[in-house]
Amino acid sequence: MIQYTDTHTHLYEEAFAGEGETDAAIMRAAEAGVTRLVFPDIDSKTRRLMFEVAERHPGTVFPCLGLHPTSVDAGWRTEYEKMEEWADRQIYAIGEIGMDCHWSKDYISEQKEVFKMQLELAHRKNLPVIIHSRESTGLIFEVLEQCRHLDLRGVFHAFGGSIETFRRLQKYGCWYAGIGGTVTYKNASIAETVKSIPSDRILLETDSPYLTPVPKRGTRNESSYIPYIAAKVAAQKGMSTEEIAAVTTANAAALFGFKSA
Repeated sequence: MIQYTDTHTHLYEEAFAGEGETDAAIMRAAEAGVTRLVFPDIDSKTRRLMFEVAERHPGTVFPCLGLHPTSVDAGWRTEYEKMEEWADRQIYAIGEIGMDCHWSKDYISEQKEVFKMQLELAHRKNLPVIIHSRESTGLIFEVLEQCRHLDLRGVFHAFGGSIETFRRLQKYGCWYAGIGGTVTYKNASIAETVKSIPSDRILLETDSPYLTPVPKRGTRNESSYIPYIAAKVAAQKGMSTEEIAAVTTANAAALFGFKSA
């Protein structure tokens, strides 16, 4: 059976709040061959639930720790400090972190400060990072420039930039492109860009419950839909779905430090 890794899924969020919904979604993912699920952190509101799900599904769910940029506001220091309560847990990345100028520009300087702090945390813990970037590529590069001495590695979640942007990223460490449902959308530029991204730098992700791929667009996204994304990436790169599954699963294992299956 083909095995996939969903490197960015929020199956613990409110969209799966019904009794047994999260566990059922994880079971459907396994049936579709999606056997590893990386859970990015958001903030203290959902963190406990995220770790509870991870505890129920060891070897399948791999939790991370981080403060999402849209959760950065005037009280960010208190929110940031709450991560310390989970410092003893095994985590696989610092994320989801970064910058977001789409929803609000009220706390941009604070976002930059928190982003930099978390990149430094990843360096200290020798962990990869999961970067969220929305309408903030220039600002992201400013912070990466300040941190280029940290020997960073990670993934640009929901990558939608140009091949030039991807290549520029490599100046700042070892970076992967997280490719999700948007690659299946009509006229999406990432569908063309992915042709030029080396296969050993591609990760598959759903960003569930968001960014549902075609042909499921319009419904709640979930990790079991990874094969649709893999098939589109395979078609764009002239590879088989099996080849894309194998290389992206190996990429995920290399970045997040999974044990061999």
